[in-house]
Amino acid sequence: MASHVGKYAEELIRNARQIATPGKGILAADESTGTIGKRFAGIQLENTESNRQAYRELLFTTREALPFLSGAILFEETLFQKASSGKPFVEILQEGGVLPGIKVDAGLVELPGTRGETATQGLDGLAERCQRSYAAGARFAKWRAVLKIGVDQPSEQAMQENAHGLARYAVICQENGLVPIVEPEVLSDGNHDIKKCAAVTERVLATVYKALSDHKVLLEGTLLKPNMVTPGADGLKVAPEQVAGYTLQCLQRCVPVAVPGVMFLSGGQSEEEATKNLNAINAMNAVKPWSLSFSFGRALQHSAIRTWGGRRENVAEAQRVFTSLCRANSEASLGNYRGSLDKSGGSSESLYVRDYKY
Repeated sequence: MASHVGKYAEELIRNARQIATPGKGILAADESTGTIGKRFAGIQLENTESNRQAYRELLFTTREALPFLSGAILFEETLFQKASSGKPFVEILQEGGVLPGIKVDAGLVELPGTRGETATQGLDGLAERCQRSYAAGARFAKWRAVLKIGVDQPSEQAMQENAHGLARYAVICQENGLVPIVEPEVLSDGNHDIKKCAAVTERVLATVYKALSDHKVLLEGTLLKPNMVTPGADGLKVAPEQVAGYTLQCLQRCVPVAVPGVMFLSGGQSEEEATKNLNAINAMNAVKPWSLSFSFGRALQHSAIRTWGGRRENVAEAQRVFTSLCRANSEASLGNYRGSLDKSGGSSESLYVRDYKY
């Protein structure tokens, strides 16, 4: 057993496996104050702490949805917030069988010497933030690295810098009891075809797992949060079966069997698109030694927040929509999704945002 995680090794492995429970996935509700403000602007709602608290309460108190979730990623403000009943959100999630997680990166900065590529900041003081989050009830963490596809992108410099950052983050988390979600997101910006995305994603994942190995990260106590392999947002669409085939090929070539779960990000896909692609990945007859599920933000929340609109009288209907989205993606994570989200309040509206930032 890796010595650097010491007393936490068994707990990390147990929690990673729990999050990767088949049929369950992660709610990414870790939007920064600025990002949630953009969501609220879409429903003409003021971005205040009380409104943010009310919206997160809507999500976390949807009892019918919690059985489809194994984890919820929180923004730091939310980790310490309470519901209107006075009960901390962390306790509400724990009682529903959902492990609380925490976003610990500090956002993107431009990487010197590149043409607009980025690195993720937040390593300074990370150990102390992890300790504080663990004490508050968090049991896993998230750190998002971003790579772009272009004529000469991602550069080797960007891949190495982001892989190194993810590896250092992962070790620091594990030394402080948090399961690290390793998130190297290859953005969908561009008009490239699916083969280009597959080639880049494969290089990125190979670079990341080399760095994790070099830093002696306990892989059994980690989770991977990658992009699905898709054409660029401005490229020609392909069938979910093609997305599944290229995505699984990438994972088979790059992701060690020791990793218990691969929890895909939605990356600006519509709610319907993300669910159909996740279902195709799980329905495909292929070697899949990991649990393949979801860690969706916009693809679980878009229709729910629109239904809510900041109005108390709409909470029950918004919770019904949120439940239907969680159920659909639970089914998709088992390859059993047969429905249409349009019938249950879901949306086929694209959620793509160019150069997306949290």
